[in-house]
Amino acid sequence: MGPITYKDAGVDIEKGARFAEEIRELMRRTYDQRVVLRERGLGLISLDYEDQHGVFRRKMKSPVLVSATDGVGTKLKVAFMTGRHDTVGIDLVAMSVNDILMLGAEPLFFLDYLATGKLEPEVLKEVISGVSAGCREASCALLGGETAEMPGFYKPGEYDMAGFAVGVVERRRIIDGTKVRPDDVVVGLPSSGLHSNGYSLVRRLFFEEAGMRCEDSLGRFGINRTLGEELLTPTRIYVAPVRAVLRHYTVKQVVHAIVHITGGGLMEKNIPRFLPEDCAVELDSATWERPRIFDAVQQLGSVPRDEMYRTFNMGIGMVLIVAPYYVQSVMSRLRAGGEDPVLIGRVVRGAKQIVIT
Repeated sequence: MGPITYKDAGVDIEKGARFAEEIRELMRRTYDQRVVLRERGLGLISLDYEDQHGVFRRKMKSPVLVSATDGVGTKLKVAFMTGRHDTVGIDLVAMSVNDILMLGAEPLFFLDYLATGKLEPEVLKEVISGVSAGCREASCALLGGETAEMPGFYKPGEYDMAGFAVGVVERRRIIDGTKVRPDDVVVGLPSSGLHSNGYSLVRRLFFEEAGMRCEDSLGRFGINRTLGEELLTPTRIYVAPVRAVLRHYTVKQVVHAIVHITGGGLMEKNIPRFLPEDCAVELDSATWERPRIFDAVQQLGSVPRDEMYRTFNMGIGMVLIVAPYYVQSVMSRLRAGGEDPVLIGRVVRGAKQIVIT
């Protein structure tokens, strides 16, 4: 037996190096004054500067770092089926930066991890282009990442990914739900659809039970798109409009809680964990219009109403709990930022429960 190299075992180091160099431009597109570059690489973020809002040097006396991590889940299976990989990177960024936003923090930087059986540069460049686009939308730097080639670990043509975000917030401006009171108003920000949750159920219903393909039309459900297009709609990123609201109210904290609504977030874990012990929330489902994909899912599987709310965002991707006096002002600023906020409920006295009527 002759000498065996790493490449013989399925890992092409040279190809990996070329790929890393090719995606560097996608990373640079996300940089601003915070990124400190060095001749031998990057990976440094500075807080010692003033952005256009004067957030850092003049305002942050006691900065606190906030972190979040997440993946895209089995939504990736749809990307494999369609051969379209430019949207799942946006999902990856959205899941973490929206979580950071819940504490009132501003995203600083993002790191990604991609693992695959065999490095396919064109596919992974498409993925990273989505990550770069998501970072630009969230105003955070794609500071670095890792691409792992693991022969035999993944099926041909498949990959997995994880994302890691870090943000910063002034200690006195941390939003943690402790100021939530009865009579506070619940403002909902619409989702773009399924976002990145419930895809195990969705794939079971559409592909296995209904026998549909990604290229099939959803016209019979009133959706003027193919199944693949609908399922690959990226998760919305709420950073810019919500941060604009938080920047405006520099003295009083008028936004008492911010909740990223992921799977089951309206009824189960997400909202209740930001409620004081003596508070509950009443939501009126007639106040917002849910995307038709949810009706399609419910119709296909005869899915019970409570199960739908436990599994999906049901058309609301983020919730702000706001002091009553400031609601109209907050909603006006959200509209100015391109959002379409809806009054969906209120805080009442109760035991940390959610009631949806």
